[in-house]
This record gives sequence, structure tokens and C-alpha cells, in this order.
Amino acid sequence: MIRELPLGVYVPGTTLLHRTGAALKFVLLVAFIIGVTALPTQPWHAVAALAFVLALYVWARIPARVAWRQLVPLVPVLAFFGAFMVWQNGVASALTLLVGLLATIAAANLLTLTTPVEELLTALDRALSPFGRAGELISLTIALTIRLIPLTLATANEVLDARKARGVGFSFTAFGIPLVIRSVRRAKMMGEALMARGAVD
Repeated sequence: MIRELPLGVYVPGTTLLHRTGAALKFVLLVAFIIGVTALPTQPWHAVAALAFVLALYVWARIPARVAWRQLVPLVPVLAFFGAFMVWQNGVASALTLLVGLLATIAAANLLTLTTPVEELLTALDRALSPFGRAGELISLTIALTIRLIPLTLATANEVLDARKARGVGFSFTAFGIPLVIRSVRRAKMMGEALMARGAVD
């Protein structure tokens, strides 16, 4: 069963990282991602960046089990990407890119683990307000994406429970098709509701 996805968990706390404003943390996250993307040329550079993020996890008192569960859904993708990069560019380059990518993902997860979703969305609204209607649409799109994460998780679990109740083994086709159909149906209903309220021109 799938129980947790990135952006789906907030760990309450009183550390300085928890008390820092969402807007400042978001700016620092973007700066960190740019730095990790542009600067590392050796594996140990990326390892140092990852070690820095892990130190922040310890500082923020994030339980190791919670942190690990946030990364589990991405492990197969990272493994495939790592194997491809080894084949294309060699072990050293692959390690640099893969560990750097892991550091940026962990940093992004840390933002959501230490910041309530409502606070993130409020900061996003304020940041995009100068862009008028376009900013509102961007903010709405991001907000809906975040809100749909638990709904998609619930749908996936419903499909798995239904197959288990019928005594049928797991199949990617039998799992994927109902999940896609239900997700598309929900997206259509949501789009119609937004159009009825004049949110989308």
C-alpha cells in the first residue's frame, strides 16, 4: 500500500527552520538548487551538499523514518536514472549528478516537512500577486496540484484495495487504467466546477 508521497507530510516543530518564513525558505531553496546544479564537478562536491541537507534534517528534528518515506517513491526513478547516467557518462559523472539530484529533492522535501501547506500557498499568492491574472492562475494551478496529491494517493489505495478484495494479483495495467480513468474523471469535474465559478476564462 502507498501511504505517503512528497509534499504530503508536515512535521510540527519549534526550531528556527520551522519558524523561518515560507517565502525566505523558498528563495533559499531555489538558490540551493541552482548552486547544486551549476557548481558540483566531482562526486564529493555533491556529497557535501547532501551532507549539508541531512544536517538540516537533524537540526529540524525530522524523524529519519519520515524523511525516508518521503524519498521511497522516487527510489526506482533515481535508480533507473543513475544506471542510464553510468552508461552515458561514467561512474564519476553519474554519482555527481545523482547525489546532487538527491540533495535537491531532499531539500525540497525539507521545505514541506517544516512548512504548512497553507503557509506555502499564502506566500506563493503574495509573490505572484504583482503579475495580476496570470499570477492568480499560476498560483491556482500549483495549489490544485498540491491539493490533488492526497486525493491521488487515496485513489491509488482504493484501486489496490479493490483488487485485493477480489483476490487478484498486482498488474501494472489493471492498476494503471482504473487510476488514470478516475484521475481524468476528477480533473474533468474540477475543471467544470472552476469554469462554472468563472475561475477559468
